[in-house]
Amino acid sequence: MRIELKERYEEHVRIYFEKTRDAQIRQMLPQKCRTVEEALEDYRKSLKPGAASFGRTIYADGSYIGDIWCYGIHEEEEPDAMISYCIFEKAFWGRGAATEALRLFLELIAEKFQIKTAGGFTFAANQSSIRVMEKNGFQLKERFVEDGVESCYLQWERGGNPARQ
Repeated sequence: MRIELKERYEEHVRIYFEKTRDAQIRQMLPQKCRTVEEALEDYRKSLKPGAASFGRTIYADGSYIGDIWCYGIHEEEEPDAMISYCIFEKAFWGRGAATEALRLFLELIAEKFQIKTAGGFTFAANQSSIRVMEKNGFQLKERFVEDGVESCYLQWERGGNPARQ
């Protein structure tokens, strides 16, 4: 399977929004935007100079299967960001697509923004996402309960000693 990261366009935002309305995905991926209009507005903000977010689409063998992005980008002193991703095409779950997409994305943002550390939150029950991050060198830093849901915070450091970095 060949994984590629490509530019995002409004068409992708609309598709992503609809695909992530799925109940199983919503259980694993908290979502800020309640409407496609809100999602499009966030996307447009990410295109502005100096934006604090940046994203790419995930393609597997030529098919659009998900998105990956970073937010809260800080480029001064110790450059860092938060990472999020979603493979909405379930046929690609458990096949390494998210692991490879995250690897490619970390390389991209390390170069583009000189990111030295990246963090990621996930629900503790989302063991697949935890494994994706761990395979890319993220380490568990904290477990906590928020809004009654046990969650995890993992962190990646550029140049660390991960399994695959």
